[in-house]
Amino acid sequence: MRDSSLSALFGALSNEMRMSTIANNLANVNTTAYKKDTMAFHDVFTRFAHDNVVSTETYLRGKEMFPDPKIMAKTRLAEQQVDFTQGSLQKTGNQLDFALSGEGFFKVQSGEDVMYTRAGNFLVDANGVLVTQQGDTVLVDGGPLVLPPGATLSATSGGTLSINGEPAGSFDLATFEDLGPLERAGGNKYLAPEGAAEAPPGDLEVQQGFLEKGNVEVVTEMVEMLETQRAFEMYSKMLTGTDQLDRNMILRLGRIT
Repeated sequence: MRDSSLSALFGALSNEMRMSTIANNLANVNTTAYKKDTMAFHDVFTRFAHDNVVSTETYLRGKEMFPDPKIMAKTRLAEQQVDFTQGSLQKTGNQLDFALSGEGFFKVQSGEDVMYTRAGNFLVDANGVLVTQQGDTVLVDGGPLVLPPGATLSATSGGTLSINGEPAGSFDLATFEDLGPLERAGGNKYLAPEGAAEAPPGDLEVQQGFLEKGNVEVVTEMVEMLETQRAFEMYSKMLTGTDQLDRNMILRLGRIT
């Protein structure tokens, strides 16, 4: 197979994955506190031995000692990460809606795992427990928060809660020095890798009666979608053209033999 075919193949596959990521971002544009995925690409160069020679010496007759470098690029997906930049805040007036302003997460109990989320559109289940939209328990001082029927819940900017004016604990808030290793766990939650140490949130504030919107910019994503589609079409044409060259070569060789 020609090197051009390999380069085009890897380029097309990389852009196909990029298109899937963009589509997922657009599908979650209205998801509370959704954080978009970003992707980066780089070229993996196949180098010949003389490409690593940096000497500028020449022969006595002034000719270059080595030929020009011949480098073949094969596009690769370098990384895919979650962009945790702050989303805008939308006022709802609901006492069970909470938005985080700054870097940090609410801690929730999901089965046997402690997970992290920025989606503060909480509910009260049949037992009066404060839970997420997926039914995970919102952790307050390490445990559940039970609200009596018709109770008034209020929160300070520091996350301290009170029920009907009586102290009821504080949201368990946390962040990490490096947010990169956090993994999506579905339901707008994140799971910390084993051994990751929590860090106390610095300038994090809790805003009651607000929700954080997703940080997806529709116009930007649409522009990237068009760019990705054109790049994919370009790589497809490269594959088709290389395939046609190979076919012509085989036909000519067949006639000669």
